Amino acid sequence: MISLVRKRRSIRTYTREPVERKSLDLLVEALLRAPSSRNRQPWEFVIVDDPELLSKLAEAKEHGSQFLRNAPLGIVVCADSTKSDVWVEDCSIAAILVQLAAQSLGLGNCWIQIRKRMHDGQKSAEKHVQDILGLPEVIKVLAIVSIGHPDETKEPIPNSALGYNQVKHNGYDNDYGITSSVA
Repeated sequence: MISLVRKRRSIRTYTREPVERKSLDLLVEALLRAPSSRNRQPWEFVIVDDPELLSKLAEAKEHGSQFLRNAPLGIVVCADSTKSDVWVEDCSIAAILVQLAAQSLGLGNCWIQIRKRMHDGQKSAEKHVQDILGLPEVIKVLAIVSIGHPDETKEPIPNSALGYNQVKHNGYDNDYGITSSVA
């Protein structure tokens, strides 16, 4: 598992090769196996592989979503907000699990934040996505995860670049420190 975490990077450029159905089924399984608070499972997922819809979804935000138009797959991560007061957390867990599952399958992926972002000066990114996909108002959109066969290579972030100074031990005044055994 740690090797997946070390290798996973945000990939925004994909080949034209579609994601195979077997891989897609495994990604859906990963989403549905995500833990949720009190097992409420408030999430809803919309699998999008239609190029026209992906192109429309790529316009969800002014910046940071356009690359979705060239992805073969997008997973819209949303939830029925009436089922849980922690739907954001539950959906976030599912989204990172599907990203790690994609990595394990050799697929690139990238989180596209939708919640609390704007489409333009008047309309939220969430409303834009809701309108395109016909989502009812009660279904709130957290993010879209783009997935595909990577057409770019990114090296893992070196261990020396990690923010170990942000990790404390038994209180805020005590740095955790790191052993030399971590590769």
